[in-house]
Amino acid sequence: MAVVGSMVRITEQLIRKKSEHNELIIGTLEELSLHQEDIERIEHIGHWCRELKILLLQSNLIPRLENLNRLKKLEYLNVAINNIERIENLEALEALQKLDLTLNFIGELTSVESLRANYNLRELFLTGNPCTDYPGYREYVIIALPQLAHLDGKEITRSDRLLAAKQFPALRERIVQLEALHKIERDEQRVRVQQSIEEQEASVRDLPDDDERRATTFWQQKSEHCPETRIQMAKFSRRAKEQAAAGGKNLDQPDDRKRTRRLFAECGRPYSLNEPRVNFEFRDEPDRFELDLHVYKYLDTSLVEVDAQPNYVRVTIKGKVFQLALKQDIQTDRSTCQRSQTTGHMLIVMPKLNPERIVALAEEKRPNKVNQSQAAGGGLKGPVDIRSICGGSSQTKQHRINEDEIPDLI
Repeated sequence: MAVVGSMVRITEQLIRKKSEHNELIIGTLEELSLHQEDIERIEHIGHWCRELKILLLQSNLIPRLENLNRLKKLEYLNVAINNIERIENLEALEALQKLDLTLNFIGELTSVESLRANYNLRELFLTGNPCTDYPGYREYVIIALPQLAHLDGKEITRSDRLLAAKQFPALRERIVQLEALHKIERDEQRVRVQQSIEEQEASVRDLPDDDERRATTFWQQKSEHCPETRIQMAKFSRRAKEQAAAGGKNLDQPDDRKRTRRLFAECGRPYSLNEPRVNFEFRDEPDRFELDLHVYKYLDTSLVEVDAQPNYVRVTIKGKVFQLALKQDIQTDRSTCQRSQTTGHMLIVMPKLNPERIVALAEEKRPNKVNQSQAAGGGLKGPVDIRSICGGSSQTKQHRINEDEIPDLI
């Protein structure tokens, strides 16, 4: 999808904002950091800050090195993570000692020869550029820039130079051929990316800019690593921030529209849900419900709210809702809530509005013998004492068994 956004410019206000350490004076500024500002062009710095010794422009969208020729005292230039495809326009930087071009899109390796005039240059970083994949890349740069002491953070030794010098004549011819192939592939890539952008734009053309589907489509799409994609991603992110700021939203908080919490069905029946994901135990007793909620031990009780209603109970823990629907109505005015000081668990007891009947047998005096008159009347009342059923006379003596007379088991 196409993302239209105004280009970020280098303004006097921006430079003064970044020069607080120099009391907002930019004429005598020696160090300037303009990283991660989505800047798309280098301008004005050479006119306003001629005393600069360190200039940091990493993580922007700069496609070309330009308008730096007045910085005669500049010693360190960092333009890593930009969209630069060629090294140029740095010949006038007489004091330049360190140049960082990490993670750009430089495919024209022979453009490093433009740095021969920078006789003070000692360190060069090209890591992450397409040209570093060319066979003989390091040897070529070592011979092309004899003043270098370090390349990509690695020291250049005398033996490195001797070995590279033997390969240089044939090496340059091969690198020129690889550059030509890279340019062809780069032209084809521009066409593919543009076509992909147009297709994505057509698929979401009818959606409003703040629609979640538009953002989802953009970030889930497959894209190629190229300057056009980086520009589009940066502008889309900047535009989303501007829309959020205009609407007074906090980017660190989730959008309420993305997830709508529903506590009740359309018919009014409460849902059961556990947003804080706490463990719990629920007991259905004949006369009451008991909910044992395993609240976090060290959570302040002031962050927990309990609400018992006739057909549900709701516990809000740090803004997250735990709600449980009940099968029977409860007596809300008699419900209690207690929390353990040892485990932190919370016990909610909710008496039922219509408890189940509990039949309790009354304790009665139980006679030792059966009342004959009651037996004759047609029924027994109370338990029967089986010990007196086969009672004998006092003259009858129980026959004692002689264990010697019992035969052995076979």
